[in-house]
Amino acid sequence: MTSETMRRDNNVRRQSILRSAGFPRPDIDGSPRPAERRPTAGAHRTTVDDLLPMKPVASLELLILRRYPRRFVSTPRYEGVVAAACGRDETGLVGLVLWGDQVDEVRTGDVVRIRGGWCRRHMGELVVSTGKRGRLEVLTG
Repeated sequence: MTSETMRRDNNVRRQSILRSAGFPRPDIDGSPRPAERRPTAGAHRTTVDDLLPMKPVASLELLILRRYPRRFVSTPRYEGVVAAACGRDETGLVGLVLWGDQVDEVRTGDVVRIRGGWCRRHMGELVVSTGKRGRLEVLTG
């Protein structure tokens, strides 16, 4: 398979994922057209490109690409179930930490909104979570 064919296949897959999440159709180069970004009621909508480590996340919408198996964690700060997930928006991929009831609420293919969360860097990759004070809501399943 040539690199051009692989690039075209990846672009088709990306567009399909974004369409299924309800995001506008990106330009040919994969970047969204500014006029087509959907505003979110309330807080300013953050995109994956806007995320910075050690900074809060006001409002981030993600299509969940995969939720990993749950595990039980016991630390001085938290005891309960936790699961990792990965999600994307029209600008990129990011890791996600799910806590407690969120583990059962979120499934692969869901679109979720994180409000009042945090962003960290773990093993070189960005990871977001609601933490103790943030909220996660499942928009579509």
